[in-house]
Order: sequence, then structure tokens, then C-alpha cells
Amino acid sequence: MKVTAIPAMTLSLCLLLFNASCNPDTKEESSKNFELPNEVTIQDIHKGYESGSFTVSEVTKFYLDRVNELSFNGPELNAVISLNPDAMDIAASMDDKLKNNKRKGPLFGIPVLLKDNINSADNMPTTAGARAMKESYPGADSPLAAQLKEAGAVILGKANLSEWANFHSRFSSSGWSGLGGQTKNPYDTTRNPCGSSSGSAVAVAANLAVVAIGTETNGSIVCPSNNNGIVGIKPTVGLISRSGIIPISFSQDTGGPMARTVRDAAIILGAMTRVDSTDSKTTQPGRKAYEDYTQFLDPNGIQGKRIGYYTAPLDGYVRMQGVMEKAKEYFESRGGELVPIEEIMPSEARRHSFQVLLYEFKEGLNNYFASLGPDSPVKDLEDLIQQTTADSIEMQYFDHDLLNQAQEKGDLNSREYQEALATMLKLSREEGIDKVMEEQQLDAIIAPTGSPAWKTDLTNGDNFQFSSSSPAAISGYPNITLPMGQLDGLPVGISIFGKPWSEPVLLQIAYDFEQGTGHRMSPELP
Repeated sequence: MKVTAIPAMTLSLCLLLFNASCNPDTKEESSKNFELPNEVTIQDIHKGYESGSFTVSEVTKFYLDRVNELSFNGPELNAVISLNPDAMDIAASMDDKLKNNKRKGPLFGIPVLLKDNINSADNMPTTAGARAMKESYPGADSPLAAQLKEAGAVILGKANLSEWANFHSRFSSSGWSGLGGQTKNPYDTTRNPCGSSSGSAVAVAANLAVVAIGTETNGSIVCPSNNNGIVGIKPTVGLISRSGIIPISFSQDTGGPMARTVRDAAIILGAMTRVDSTDSKTTQPGRKAYEDYTQFLDPNGIQGKRIGYYTAPLDGYVRMQGVMEKAKEYFESRGGELVPIEEIMPSEARRHSFQVLLYEFKEGLNNYFASLGPDSPVKDLEDLIQQTTADSIEMQYFDHDLLNQAQEKGDLNSREYQEALATMLKLSREEGIDKVMEEQQLDAIIAPTGSPAWKTDLTNGDNFQFSSSSPAAISGYPNITLPMGQLDGLPVGISIFGKPWSEPVLLQIAYDFEQGTGHRMSPELP
């Protein structure tokens, strides 16, 4: 199958692409004679390595060229902020291992994009999309990036995102950052990719990389996965280390895999679950982690399971009901028992969560800036506010007022923070998911992830119709989304979530649904 998805970036963005030729005349040197299918998987690439059909260098160059060369043709997706200048050298070293039969790791030779709030020691800045951070080069890998490299991944580059993971303004456009511009949806470039892991989702959907890593505080993995027709896993908070990731919330943040198939997402998930002594969430009692989540991929994973159907998100959104009904029919045809659930947690949990985020954002950012040492381009949140408000590009569309609201908060010993955190956890867990699942004896809960992608509007901001991410996000529990179908040619997803550390059960259900329905569709780009 020939590549049909042809993403591109704006010419101005080439200035940020280290080791990337921005000369249109270099197109003749591109990998015309080597192509990978739009839906190529980790297994497909590994089979090619084993058979000698291609090399790691050929695969890596294909993706570097795909990002770089196609900046001059087709839609300007703005999915990537920077490319790894050492990617080809890394690929060459892996080819040496191939020749000497020393290939190892579940991600050997697999190009991966990191959301640009994740530290890597490669010669690329970690910016969170902010212009104030464009010269911020962390001195070490985050544990997440280190584990990917140990698993054999080639860090291809950094993906664009909603600036500061979309925690910056009272209203904003998902996928916009002052540094990277507006990320665009590959199914319709006038529509929004959602965020904040916008570039990660777009890149995977349009085959700019095999897989990518996103982060989520509330919806930032599952929503862009929904809008771009891919699989996203928001793990239990504490399954993956958050050290070295520019934070919003210690209580809710997590990294997670974004891929075109459930199997690929499961492979990546297992590569990132090591305990990190610097992140106490990974050392909490009762933590259940695996190095191989593919063992749970069961084509009959729905059989015999009692599954809640969260009905509230679709209230008033008539057009999605037909897609959801077909999904429900599939679950029942596979031997699943569906139980309607009108509500999961009290609505005030969201208000308490917002207060927690403001406090933890201030604390987390200040600690992150301090971790960069004396060369940090930003001293603290107060300095960030001053630099941002003085920057006409940063202030062109959005007010960045959440930075001010966070700065006004005290420290984490504040009574307001402590009460908000305790109430948030009680409402989302004891009186939320835990209560519903125990009373109804559920294995998992399903819900439509969100509406189809809306038109991008930098004047009025996002136009969310509905979302089901909050119960799992606020409680810190796992959530998997995957394609459920389409509406007017735009993909929509279904979310499967449940109790902490229940990723194996959620993967069983997701894999059965994916294998039996085959709803993933490639964007038809020129």
C-alpha cells in the first residue's frame, strides 16, 4: 500500500527543525524508492528488520523526510516542533546491532515522537510550546524517555501541543502554541485536532511516526485520539513516571501511548512502567504494573463482562447516538452485559479539581524551572508571566490568565488546597467510579469519548460539544479510547475506563472491539 497521508508544516517552522533541510530542491533526494504503508505497525517493521527487507536507517530517513520534505506540499499540519539531529546516527548504530544479531527491545528501531513537554537528552529543546522556553535544553532524559530508548526506540523529534498542555488561558484553541502555531486535523485541516497532545495524535494519524507519546491531565490524550481516529491510553496515575515532564498537576498528570492499533499502544505501555524513586506515585501501595501488556490482548475480551454505559455525555447530542448504538450492539453481540449509568461523580468534583490544578501547576512549574539549573530561560512562574505578557505573538489570541490565577495561589500547605484535594478525591473515587462500579458489579465503563472535530477558531476558541474524560482523569484512573466509527467523514472514539491498575481488563475489551469492528481509517491527504 502506498502512502496517501502527506502531512506538512509551515516553511517558518523549518527554522526549528534541527538537521532538517528546508530547501525544496532536496525533494529528489527523498525516500521515493522506499515507502511504508499508512497503517504500518511495530510488528510489520520488526518483521522487515528480521527478513532484511529494510534497515533502521531507511525507516528513520523515511519519517524524517516525511516531516521535512512535505512541509512544502499539501496541508500544513504543524504537528512537529523539532526533529532529532542525531536520529540518523542512532539508526546507524542500530543497524550495526542488526548485522551482529544484537537486536533487542520491544521498540527496537521504532521511530517515536515525544510531546514537547517531555525531557530528552537529545539535542532538542523541551518547550511546552512556549516561546520563552525555545532555548531550554534539559541535561538529562526523563525516565519516560530513558525507558523508551532502552526499549530500542529512535526518538524522532518533538510534537507540537497546546501550549503549557492547554493550561494557560481562560479560553484557547487546542493545538495552538506560541512556538509551533496551530496544529491541524489531517481529516480536515480546517478542523481542530483537540489537545493538548495535538501533534502526537496528528502525527500518528497521518503516519509522521509509527507511534507517539502524549500526556494527559484531563482529556489531553483521549480527546486528540478521538478527533484524529487513533488509540490512546491514559494510564492510572503512577503507572508511568512523570519526572522530567513539564507539569500541570501532581495528582492528575500522566504520560501515555498514542498509536494506530491497540497492540502497538500496549507494546509502548509496557516499555514505560518502571518504578521511579523521584515520583512517589510510582511507589504507592497496591500498584500493579507489567512489562508486557500484549498478554492481555484477547479477541474474546468482552465475553462475560458486565460493563457500565455512561449515558450523560450524549445527552442532547442526537447525531452521535446512531454511532453509539452500533457500538452497544457490538458489545452485546460479543457477550457483554451493558448497564446504563446516568452519572458517575458529583459535578462539583470538577470545581475542586480546578483549584487543585492551579496550586499544583504553580508548585510544579517552579520546581521544574529550578531543576533546569542556572541556565533555565525562565526563573519561576512570575518570570514566565512577565516574559509571556511582553511577547506580542504569545498575546495575539489568548490572555494566559491561568498563569496569573496560579501565581496568586499559596503553597501546597494551604488549607484551601488540602481541602480541595481531599474533596476532589472523595467525590471522584469513593463517591464516584469506585461506588458506581462496586454497586453495579462492573468490570469497566464505556462512553463516547467526544464529538467529531469542530472548526478551529482562534477568535472564539474551542467548541467542545461533550467529553467523557473527567471521571477517569480526576480520579487518576485508567482510560483507553479507540475508533468507534465516523460522522460526516470525521472519526469519533469510544472510551473504556475503570478502577486503578485495571489496564489489563480495559485492553481485553478494547482489543475485542477493535478486532471485531475495524473502525480505524486513514486520512486521505493529497
